Amino acid sequence: MRITIEPPDEGQEDEIIIKCANIDDELMAFLESLKNGTNKIPAHSETGITMLSPQDVFYFESVDNKTFVYMEKSVFEVKKKLYELEMDYANTNFLRISKSIILNISKIVHLRPLLYGRFEGELKNGEKIIISRQYMGDLRRKLGL
Repeated sequence: MRITIEPPDEGQEDEIIIKCANIDDELMAFLESLKNGTNKIPAHSETGITMLSPQDVFYFESVDNKTFVYMEKSVFEVKKKLYELEMDYANTNFLRISKSIILNISKIVHLRPLLYGRFEGELKNGEKIIISRQYMGDLRRKLGL
């Protein structure tokens, strides 16, 4: 596959053109991730609603029937269920790592094995998170291990 990037002419808006012989699952996944990468996430806090960029999200967690989004230094509530977020961010850097957490794997700095097949992931903000053994196969595939 060849990728060409050219600046638009003066006065033209940015445009993406895809030329392909077949539209396959890989191309559809790429288009979905491209689309989701630009969507903002409405997040609620005591001060109101904040629009968050998905690439800034560290992880989503479900606690007591509420879903929270964890950023580098702050936490917000989102109105979507965890399974909805999992579908929205399929084929991106987001991956379910336990029954209650979807992690942005680009925020992982270090992985360390624990007992019983679990792993501990250290994130860029210094936080440590447990990765369940049921989801380690998916993580290995996503990381290319």
